Amino acid sequence: MDNVVLARALFGTSMAFHIIFATLGVGIPIMVLFAELMYHIRKDKYYAILAKRWTKGFAIILGVAIPSGTIVGVMLSLLFPGFMAIVGQVIAVPFQVEIWAFLLEALFMSIYVYAADRLSPLLRIVSVFFVALGASASAVLITDAHAWMNTPRGFDLVNGVVSNVDPIAAIFSPSLYTTALHVLSSAYMTGAFVIVSLAAYKLLKRGRSAEEREYHSRSLLLGLVVGGALSLFTALNGHATAQMLHHYQPEKLAAAEGLFETTDHAPLAIFGVADPESGEVKGGIEIPGALSFLAGNSFDTVVKGLNEYPEELWPPLYIHTLFNIMVVIGMVLIGLSFGALVWRYVLKRTLPRWGLWLLASSGTLSLIGIETGWIFSCTGRQPWTIYHMQLTKDAATKTGNLGLLFALFVGIYVILLFLTAFVLLYYFKRHPASKELNPQMPVLDDEGVRTHV
Repeated sequence: MDNVVLARALFGTSMAFHIIFATLGVGIPIMVLFAELMYHIRKDKYYAILAKRWTKGFAIILGVAIPSGTIVGVMLSLLFPGFMAIVGQVIAVPFQVEIWAFLLEALFMSIYVYAADRLSPLLRIVSVFFVALGASASAVLITDAHAWMNTPRGFDLVNGVVSNVDPIAAIFSPSLYTTALHVLSSAYMTGAFVIVSLAAYKLLKRGRSAEEREYHSRSLLLGLVVGGALSLFTALNGHATAQMLHHYQPEKLAAAEGLFETTDHAPLAIFGVADPESGEVKGGIEIPGALSFLAGNSFDTVVKGLNEYPEELWPPLYIHTLFNIMVVIGMVLIGLSFGALVWRYVLKRTLPRWGLWLLASSGTLSLIGIETGWIFSCTGRQPWTIYHMQLTKDAATKTGNLGLLFALFVGIYVILLFLTAFVLLYYFKRHPASKELNPQMPVLDDEGVRTHV
């Protein structure tokens, strides 16, 4: 296998593994923050117990997110030394500040977990707020480098030599705001839908006490409200992302929609396969003018087609499928969340078992959407590592024998996935919610995430 392909496969696999835990590491703290706020507003012990138990799960996830993120950073340096040579001169600042953001998260995580019973209600909220802030800041700072790769600014590259460096221009590249918002909203959304999945699954199990069902219903409601709102915001931000692609990465937008000829009133192709031989999307459903409107808020917006560019510089055309998966999952999640909320709280009807099964799938769907979104964004930039500045073949290592490393790391990631799932299941099986819902051990107003004296 080609060395560049192996380098990309090894890094991509590492990133795909890490992004699961990194996303939950950003999304779960927000849910803990909402649970703490709801507890102190409503004095409802269920929310205190939810905050405590979600924090325990988050701590286990963080134990995998940190080392896997370290591996990703090391691999970036080892597998793409040509890229890192430019990064070190132009946009090293976000990586350096990210260490500070992680320190903030770790510090207040320790305070929240180990000193919650010694803090006032306000200080507990402040503590978990800074945990969420640190996690979100880490995500934004890493996303900053990714956004810069898509819309590079702040330097000139002539014959491989970096000059005229402007770190501020590099940090605030044109795609930063749109990309960072999309990453944060999708991470918060995913954290909420993982909570929805767990609550729906627990409600499906028969033999639960009325108090347990009430507890899981609180979890389901909070997850649906947060997940529904953020899935809608993510979709709206996706529209802004399409406009960003139209202005700064037109060939990625064209490949995403299988558009070969430059045209106004460009159709939006749903499903199907982009076929370079026929220059169309085979088997797709076209919505006339929709792509033009998506790109420029006008049906007569001219959208560039792939034929404007040399074929060797086209992104892989399978990103059309990735784009469809991402969009369809987003629409399904919006429908599930708002449909369930209307069914339960407007129509005042109990959610049927088939509805709970659908909700139980929402967490998995969210994670699939996250994975396909990242693959779409990174693969859609190919064959460039730094868009229109550095080709991936020039950024990748020339060292051989990557095949053995690839096999070893894939094995490690599979083992870690199973071990993490085992630890989570073992811990919560040994510490079921029913023990903390004992009405003889009420939660007092000043106990935060603790559930008994």
